[in-house]
Amino acid sequence: MRLLCSLFVGFLALPVLAAQGKVEEFVLDNGMKVIVQPDHRAAVVVSQLWYKVGSSYELPGTTGVSHVLEHMMFKGTKKVGPDEFSRIIAALGGSENAFTGGDYTAYFETLSKQHLERALELEADRMHNLQLDEKEFRREVAVVREERRLRTDDNPNGLLWEQFNAVAWRVSPYRNPIIGWMHDLETMTVADLQQWYEQWYSPDNAILVVVGDVQPLEVLTLAKKHFEPLPVRKRRGYKARPEPAQKGVTRLTVSVPAKQPILFMGYKSPAMVDVEEPWEAYALVVLNSVLGEGDSSRLTSRVVREQKLAVSAGSSYDAFSRLSGMLVLEAVPAEGVALEAVEKALREQVASLQNEPISKEELQRVVNQTVAKKVFARDSLFYQAMLIGMRETNGYDWKTLDQELQHIRKITPRQVQAVARKYLVDARLTVAMLEPGKAPAGEEKEP
Repeated sequence: MRLLCSLFVGFLALPVLAAQGKVEEFVLDNGMKVIVQPDHRAAVVVSQLWYKVGSSYELPGTTGVSHVLEHMMFKGTKKVGPDEFSRIIAALGGSENAFTGGDYTAYFETLSKQHLERALELEADRMHNLQLDEKEFRREVAVVREERRLRTDDNPNGLLWEQFNAVAWRVSPYRNPIIGWMHDLETMTVADLQQWYEQWYSPDNAILVVVGDVQPLEVLTLAKKHFEPLPVRKRRGYKARPEPAQKGVTRLTVSVPAKQPILFMGYKSPAMVDVEEPWEAYALVVLNSVLGEGDSSRLTSRVVREQKLAVSAGSSYDAFSRLSGMLVLEAVPAEGVALEAVEKALREQVASLQNEPISKEELQRVVNQTVAKKVFARDSLFYQAMLIGMRETNGYDWKTLDQELQHIRKITPRQVQAVARKYLVDARLTVAMLEPGKAPAGEEKEP
């Protein structure tokens, strides 16, 4: 069966790879980077404009400003009225949206290739000519506050995640929620947004990623036409602050009305940007996959299926975040099982990684999963562009996407054991538990 699956993935990849051209990279005179991935399977193009700014750049008292500004970017320029950007793209048969992360803000359009220039023209316009109207701002910040209530304040899982990060990190800006703290959203002003826009929305702080039925030099010509005339804004540098060393296990308990308890366990782990040796980050990628990614992972196969202590369990780790992050384990206990029992079971799986090397079969499974992810990622124009944009805005070269597999193939079971012993230790651990509680009388509601 494994051989047949491998052959299937290989045959599936052939027509996909044959339709794709070489990725080309350019830099405009004003410092803006342009990356183009030709993909000629359909007369469609995805355009994504990434800005190297997100919630991890925000200062105390201004959390959420990146996300609110993202909303306001659709509210008009000197040439385009409020919400007209969206109407224009829709009239062309396309779709558009945006998203804000910890380390980036991105705007994107998916449309027929003959309309690419119009999309770039609109993006260039709002990069430099955004109009921040007080009335539109009040309306949008109210929308964001309601979004926060729904996704965090009234969502037990979201609330636990927010509290978990706020307690785990002492200094790192990853301690702040992307959507912002409610008080900051309530006191935010148009002037805050104007300052943020003028500081970060500059061509030399942006990356244009275009994937689809295009020729790289044609995209470059359009980018030069619409973006190169834009001047570079003066910008203060970002001053990173190191996270102080943790001295022991940090614990927190959140008690809110909820249907089920939840457990988070986060081990502070370096990203590629700050590992002592590059192989360590790839070894952590392998460790995370063996431990908690997929139905064959140890957490799912042992804690969920064999021991039946949890209804779900998994882990996550990002080797290419802009700042040092965490390897996080998450589990939902089975009915009648205490959170403490699930924590013990997860710790036992961590200890097993520390006590003996993983098997060659587990290592090969990670390689197979990596190959499959890369093949299926190529099936989506949007996802291809997103992988490039995330890697670049986080401070890494997009070429590292193509180099991952060869690095993972070099990782040994002993190296996985070594990073487990080095980083999955109590001095780096934060444990967060959600214990379902009762709402005050008259306030009971479904979470």
